Amino acid sequence: MTRIAKPLNTLSALATLLLTGCSQPEAASAPRVQTANGLVQGVGANGVVSFKGIPYAQAPVGDLRWRAPQPVLPHDGVLDATVFGPSCFQQSIPATSIYNDPPSAMSEDCLSLNIWAPEDAADAPVMVWIHGGSLRIGGAAQPMYDGTVFAERGIVFVSINYRLGALGWMAHPELTAESPHGVSGNYGLLDQIEALRWVRENVAGFGGAPGNVTVMGESAGALSVTYLLTSPLAEGLFDKAIVQSTNLRAFPELDRAVFGLPSAEDTGLQMGHALGRTTLAGLREMDAETLTQETARLRFNSQGTVDGWALPGQIIDVLDRNKQAPVPLLAGFNSDELRTQRILVPAVPDTPEAYEQLIRCGYGEYADAYLAIYPPDDPERATFDAFRDTIYGWAGEHLVRSQTDIGAPAYLYMFDHCYPAAEALGICGFHASELPFVFGQTGETAALTANWPAPGGDTDQALSAAMIDYWVSFAATGQPVSEDGPDWPSYAQEQSFMHFDGTPRLERDPVPGMYEFHRDWVARQRARNEQWFLQVGINAPQICQTAGAAEE
Repeated sequence: MTRIAKPLNTLSALATLLLTGCSQPEAASAPRVQTANGLVQGVGANGVVSFKGIPYAQAPVGDLRWRAPQPVLPHDGVLDATVFGPSCFQQSIPATSIYNDPPSAMSEDCLSLNIWAPEDAADAPVMVWIHGGSLRIGGAAQPMYDGTVFAERGIVFVSINYRLGALGWMAHPELTAESPHGVSGNYGLLDQIEALRWVRENVAGFGGAPGNVTVMGESAGALSVTYLLTSPLAEGLFDKAIVQSTNLRAFPELDRAVFGLPSAEDTGLQMGHALGRTTLAGLREMDAETLTQETARLRFNSQGTVDGWALPGQIIDVLDRNKQAPVPLLAGFNSDELRTQRILVPAVPDTPEAYEQLIRCGYGEYADAYLAIYPPDDPERATFDAFRDTIYGWAGEHLVRSQTDIGAPAYLYMFDHCYPAAEALGICGFHASELPFVFGQTGETAALTANWPAPGGDTDQALSAAMIDYWVSFAATGQPVSEDGPDWPSYAQEQSFMHFDGTPRLERDPVPGMYEFHRDWVARQRARNEQWFLQVGINAPQICQTAGAAEE
């Protein structure tokens, strides 16, 4: 196996140590690795080496815009891999958002990855991180996603960029016509698959085990991992999966309307007309940044397209047919996901009576079961819990059940830690609040955005250490273990799940009745060819009003 090549030999390193004195910090090294495409040089310090901005595909510009990623070409000389590559073009979000973390540089030429590894790594477990951001924002260079904490624990950690927004997810009839597979859209997903191919081919040179790769993501990154679990194009490219807050909504199909959604091709065609670009050539001529911002203004919804190739069917259908990748899975959700996604939740009724009426008129024969799980005594709490479960909770539990059904070990968690900074803002267990704990970003040195409530203190540090243990051991062996936490049996054992509060606690059945209710409700909506994602709870279509209007 190829090992990390170090330009400083043992004698020169010893001479440097004698000259500088034993008390000095370790001098940075300049490790080199031979990849299939050429030599790359990173930086090493304190037992960890890092390589940043390594291209894994050709730049998707010009005629390669809206095409599957092309294998990266060989380079001459030594590639400087000491700085991050630019993030993919993305829309801006409000400066006050907790998630606002604008990249320092953006480009259409953005398909690069970053690697952190123990300097003496050999056949080490590999984790590949896919960032979140609604498939519209984010990047692998975000400071929170520094992989040092994993490398210090024996992991080769990889983070990747992928195309975002319309550049990454738009379908169009002309794109379908020029594709050798007769499909379009899903370019961001194809980027992720190409990155996994690059990792499979090259990670051994960085000390990683190409046969022990865990793909891992949060939010849109978790959705991406869910896509990968169901995509035949990703078969054999990863061995385990970690899914932090995914969803199982209906997705547009390439050339036909389903579940109240227009076809993906029609959406792309309409987007072009709205931009005054009625042809694919005209769209390819647009400046990438202008295209990104204008399609965001027009509310282009970045999401996967069921094209019969990269995504062979609706995710939920693939799971029902047991056609997903049979790999070990760790998945979960947070206790108050929607608290920082308020835009997804409609106005809450003022009284319990008004809330109950909306539920009874929206759910009919299902209303009693719904109200038993989300009772009317606190309409706001019930509404936020219901939307959490509709989007994230049910999806996480459905995934672990599906893996369990095919004999793959599956582990469920709920993150519910109400640390002081989050509690002060009234956003305990908010969407993505587990990330600083998973990445060890707690305390005074945490690399968080200015608006993020920073965890700190002994309790937060201890919880973070336990969660990192669980994640790292799962990546290594397929079983989450922590010396300082309880045993974590698979979900198959009495619906076990790990409740991450102030300390990890093993419990049974995260929300009694939740999974069964949403399973039955989603089945009903699918049978009717109706959406089951956001038109739920107090936002469900009102049967009573429809009946009343018919009588009039």
